[in-house]
Parts: sequence; C-alpha cells; structure tokens
Amino acid sequence: MSRVARFVAVGCAAAAVHWLVVVLLVSHWQLAPLLANIPAWLTAFGVSFGGHHRLTFGDHQAPVGSSLRRFFMVSALGFVLNQGAYAALLRFSGQRYDVALLIVLVAVAVLTYLLSRAWAFRGRH
Repeated sequence: MSRVARFVAVGCAAAAVHWLVVVLLVSHWQLAPLLANIPAWLTAFGVSFGGHHRLTFGDHQAPVGSSLRRFFMVSALGFVLNQGAYAALLRFSGQRYDVALLIVLVAVAVLTYLLSRAWAFRGRH
C-alpha cells in the first residue's frame, strides 16, 4: 500500500475518532461544539501519531521522541487551523456542527500530511 493510501487510512481512523468524540460530548454531555473539539483532538492525536509512526511513515529513521514532538507541533498547528475554521463555519455557514467538523477535518488533513512527510517523520539526513 502506498504512503498516501496509508496516510488516508490512518487519517480517516483519527478523523472518525475525533468526530465521534465531538458528537458524543455534544449530544450526551451538552458541551458546546468548539469546547468538545479540544478533547476530541487530543484523543485523535494518539490514534494519528501511532498510526502514522508505525504505518504511514514506518520506514522513517527518526527516534520516537523526536517524531512525537514534531508531530505534536504539526498536529497542534492543524488544530489551531481546525478550531479557527470550525468556529467560522459554525458562526457563518449555517451548517450543523457535525457536518461543519467533517468539512474542516478533511481540509486540514492535506496540510498535516505535507508537514508530516517533510518534517515530523523526517529521519536524520
């Protein structure tokens, strides 16, 4: 399976976890969607890092600690973009919170892949 296909598979799994956590927190705990997005991102981060470290970029030469720090920074940047875009969609688009989140998760995934490939999982060169 190609690296892009592995990235998509891991990304879909992480996005599904992210989305499900938001939906559960909003529907069962009545949290505001933007607030629920924070623990959802942290939960999905574990799925994403584990999958990308072992599957997508499994051939990398970077130590796990280095990859974890770098990927956290990439993911945090993605989350900042995610939260900003999500807030804008919630406020201005009229989309339901769950649909708006799906749109944002897909859009941010491309940036995450590019930064992960170029920097987070780059080995010593």
